[in-house]
Amino acid sequence: MKIKDHFLTGESFTIEPTEIDGVLQTKPVPTDIAPYYESEKYISHHQDSGSLKEKVYKLLQKFNLNYKRNIVAAEVPLKGKLLDYGCGAGEFIKFIREDFSVLGFEPNQAARQAAVLKNGEHSVISDLSTIADQSLDVITLWHVFEHIEDQKEILQLFYKKLQPEGVLIIAVPNPASFDAKYYKEFWAAWDVPRHLFHFTQRGMKKLMESHNWKVQKVKPLLLDSFYISLLSEKYRKSPFFWAQGALIGAISNFKASKNGEFSSLIYIIRKK
Repeated sequence: MKIKDHFLTGESFTIEPTEIDGVLQTKPVPTDIAPYYESEKYISHHQDSGSLKEKVYKLLQKFNLNYKRNIVAAEVPLKGKLLDYGCGAGEFIKFIREDFSVLGFEPNQAARQAAVLKNGEHSVISDLSTIADQSLDVITLWHVFEHIEDQKEILQLFYKKLQPEGVLIIAVPNPASFDAKYYKEFWAAWDVPRHLFHFTQRGMKKLMESHNWKVQKVKPLLLDSFYISLLSEKYRKSPFFWAQGALIGAISNFKASKNGEFSSLIYIIRKK
């Protein structure tokens, strides 16, 4: 399937299968990915602008943050040590720092500076080697894993840093969802080339098994179907994108309540 970078450049990429059934890859992979993130619209990586759009985003974000906090709290004792890998501007670690001992890792300099402003230098790191082996209770990746090119290397690193009973929590878009099938090449969660990989439930489970992990539970991110559908309608240049996006988002969640294929999924993963 050929997909445009609707978000920024208008360039075309293809989605191709990999050797793991259910894992798809964006091709070609840019030699320098950084310019594809350089946009004021990349909302997870910038400070509050005060616009109405961002105020609505922040309101919904608070709901999502609390939902994520509850997901973590159900798996890890309070005050456990948590690493949010790819923490962006640091909203999640700021939200949960009273409940957990938090660290954020962020490779993007601008995003890391924003995270430091919110959380302090002691809470945001740029070098994972400073974390002792088997010292973490939980590692979270909220819409980050799909951006990572070398999955083997990062999964091995997480394995070293997590304590034996620790948990890895990964949230990614689901290309088997109703909204993905409905919007096809306009589905905003393809987000090429920033999303280097795309995972069905089968693909994620097979990938984790191949690296000595096991998916124990799968949970939905309920608001994602609405956000992704709204963006997808904008990419289709729909004149009524708010109404149409809300409708498709609701239909997607309704269908997913029957088959489990929500727009985005949270995987609760532990060591074998």
